[in-house]
Amino acid sequence: QVQLVESGGGLVQAGGSLRLSCTASGNIPSYNLMGWYRQAPGKQRELVARSSTASATEYADSVKGRFTISRDNAKNTVYLQMNSLKPEDTAIYYCNLFLRTEADYWGQGTQVTVSS
Repeated sequence: QVQLVESGGGLVQAGGSLRLSCTASGNIPSYNLMGWYRQAPGKQRELVARSSTASATEYADSVKGRFTISRDNAKNTVYLQMNSLKPEDTAIYYCNLFLRTEADYWGQGTQVTVSS
C-alpha cells in the first residue's frame, strides 16, 4: 500500500516563502513521477510542478521562476520550494505519485494561504 505524507503548508504574507515536503512509503518502483497539484476554492485541480526520478521537471507557467521542485530518490521524498508567493497561490496543495502502470496516488493535501 502506497502512502503519501505531506508537510509544510501554512499562512504566509505575499512575497514570502514556504517549503512543502512529501514522502512516499510502500512498494514504489524505481521510476516514477512525483509532483504537486493545487486546488483553489471553486477551481479545478491543476498541476503546479512535477519531477521524474531522472529529475526531468515540468512547471505550470504561473509558477515558473518562483517555485522549484526537487527530490531525494533515496528517501522517496519530493520538495516544493515556493518563493515570492502571491495571494493567487492560495490553495490546497496535493502531493502526487504517478507510476508507469498508471497507478495514481494522492496525499491528503496541505493548505497554503497567502495574505495580501
